[in-house]
Amino acid sequence: MTARIIRRTAAPSRFIAVGAIAVTGALLLTGCGDQTKSTGKKTSTAPLFKKLPAKYQSSGVIKVGTDASYPPMESTSGSKIIGIDPEIADALGKQLGVKLEFVSGTFDGLITSVHTGRQDIVMSAMSDTKARQQGLDDKGKKIGAGVDFVDYFESGVSLLVKKGNPQNINSLSDLCGQTVAVQRGTIYETTFKDQAKTCGSKKLTIESFDTDTEAQTRVKSGGAVADLNDYPVAAYVAKISGGGNDFQVAGDQTGAGPFGIAVSKDNTQLRDALRDAVNAIIADGSYTKVLKKWNVTNSAVPKAEINGGS
Repeated sequence: MTARIIRRTAAPSRFIAVGAIAVTGALLLTGCGDQTKSTGKKTSTAPLFKKLPAKYQSSGVIKVGTDASYPPMESTSGSKIIGIDPEIADALGKQLGVKLEFVSGTFDGLITSVHTGRQDIVMSAMSDTKARQQGLDDKGKKIGAGVDFVDYFESGVSLLVKKGNPQNINSLSDLCGQTVAVQRGTIYETTFKDQAKTCGSKKLTIESFDTDTEAQTRVKSGGAVADLNDYPVAAYVAKISGGGNDFQVAGDQTGAGPFGIAVSKDNTQLRDALRDAVNAIIADGSYTKVLKKWNVTNSAVPKAEINGGS
């Protein structure tokens, strides 16, 4: 689920993640190039197949960790994971000649799943931040190994409030003295914590939840005045929830920054192949096609960067 300093970080934008991943078993197998067996090895006519490490050429699969509770970036439909990230991944798979296989878990466990080898990469509207690159928490404390990011999407963040904006919330400063709801471990939670310090004695109460859906429910019920999210997600939720009658986006989009595909720092060959694949789908138009479908063309990047976040 452009945006996830203010955005989901691994603990998120979304977080620098800690803890084990809770697998839901929902899978999406995305596009791949033609594959045949030759002397016991898989081959492919896909343009970037030979740039992949031998492990993925042999298996034909790149395992992708995601938190499929963040529409329109990623969510579930029946047994499939759908959304912007899976469709971009489908286009990447066609360039690489392998399947990108999505498995859903909790956001704050995704980076850990890469380090344990359960997943190869994370693609989950995760903000590329220096802290995540270095394996630091929001206080600068080392909590684990860092990751590299291949930046593929850009977004700012927006406040999501109850329809009609009864508390007249238009900026972070308007939250002082109020209660807010947010997904745990995201950069949004960090942003609210930073704002709480600014509020001082006019206390900002922060309620953190495992999923953003739970945070939204809290706002909808009136228990909290606002949730914080990437702009595409906030706009999407405001449009579809309750037929457009539950929420609205408050104030301006702020803090634009990149989402990145997270890869182990030891897996530089895979990282570079993914960067080349992102650039290839930008060049062939399939990237723009996905963004147009989801009405997020303002989140396009002109080219893939490695560790371009701040």
